[in-house]
Amino acid sequence: MIGTLREGRLHRDLKAWYALPGDRLEQEVDGYVVDIVREHLLVEIQTGSFSPLRRKLSELTETSPVRLVAPVPLTRRIVRLDGEGAVLSARRSPRRGRLEDVFSRLVSIPALIGRPTFELDVLLTHEEEHRVHGLSRSYRRHGWTVVGRSLIEVERTTRFASAEDFLALLPGALDDPFDTSDLAAAFEIDRRLAQQMAYCLREMDVCRPVGRRGRAVLYARGPAASTAVALGRPPVCVRRRQEPARRA
Repeated sequence: MIGTLREGRLHRDLKAWYALPGDRLEQEVDGYVVDIVREHLLVEIQTGSFSPLRRKLSELTETSPVRLVAPVPLTRRIVRLDGEGAVLSARRSPRRGRLEDVFSRLVSIPALIGRPTFELDVLLTHEEEHRVHGLSRSYRRHGWTVVGRSLIEVERTTRFASAEDFLALLPGALDDPFDTSDLAAAFEIDRRLAQQMAYCLREMDVCRPVGRRGRAVLYARGPAASTAVALGRPPVCVRRRQEPARRA
């Protein structure tokens, strides 16, 4: 089918999990191939950086409602394979993901969040990562190369339909003004991710810089934020079926 020749295993698994009866897959819309067309809604699944989709999403949202679906792995099982594809070993990666990790990819498209025709579904997943030895000289992985990923299950889906939905993630105990070190401490994340979060919220126009504390920029919730906080409206959590990925 159109658009499937370079499609990875994880992308195929997510598309099969997300699609509903009646959906049309791999349809051409305004010169672009879209993963899923659901009545008037266009659904695009992206397992990596959002940067390659910047132009596509910008143009499609001019004429149609678009939903971007992005997985964030909570856990990852690392499976080592031999040259024939047989399993040599399997272990769980010590790294655990979290919802806020999506901000490291949102830095490519924060301006889209304000469009009424755009929304984001973040899928918190459990995945497998497949590695084969000898395809590269990667020192960090001791010669093991990642050749693909696959879906084990989707634990939860969280939908962000507006900038205020992202702002609602901020803890109520986080005082105004705050800097990125305050964000990092509140979420127990590293400073780099906190900086990316602050940048996205600023570009979404729900936080604004209000001064400095030493060399650190201070931020305060903007006018749109006060409404979201007052209403106590969290981002929508959409629970769907939890299915293991189909095994080949």
